[in-house]
Amino acid sequence: MAAVHERESWRPEAILGRLVVLRRHRADNLRAFTRWYADPEVARLTRYQQAPLSSDEIQRFFYTRIMGSDFLAMAIHLRDTDRLIGTCAFSQLDGDNGSTLFHITIGERDAWGHGYGSDATELMLAHAFTRLALHRVALTVFEFNERAIRAYQKCGFVVEGRARQAIFRDGRFWDEIHMSILLEEWEARQRQARAGG
Repeated sequence: MAAVHERESWRPEAILGRLVVLRRHRADNLRAFTRWYADPEVARLTRYQQAPLSSDEIQRFFYTRIMGSDFLAMAIHLRDTDRLIGTCAFSQLDGDNGSTLFHITIGERDAWGHGYGSDATELMLAHAFTRLALHRVALTVFEFNERAIRAYQKCGFVVEGRARQAIFRDGRFWDEIHMSILLEEWEARQRQARAGG
């Protein structure tokens, strides 16, 4: 797992996809983060707390996590126009066990439902399993975020468990779903895609 420890090698300048381009975040992306994470619907889908993040919390999150060295965070841009629409990241990179946690937010609401998140996820999985030599990519998602669950399943993630009634939203308790994809599962999907299946 030595590749995980060569930090510059895990932070490419850009990764080109079919619909999106992943680029390293720049300091001026904070403006977009401030708008996205102040949106109540983004907060509802991504946060345990009911309220959106405050400006101070967003700034702290951006500089310590997104621009910090412990996350591998990439900005999601539309390939055709280079418009910034979201962010994705790996956290808890564990070279000894070959695992990481995946996070993604499409912050621009008009970009929801167009396959941009799936394209970005596929790019990050390819980066994880080829460049970083990882074995497992995991994530968590709230049970009510059905659109995200479908997108993750489309990319090959499988449900491996759930934290029952872990979050209170919309007047009731919901499960937090744990999903993952393993290297051999990803490789099988690649072979199937190459074979035209």
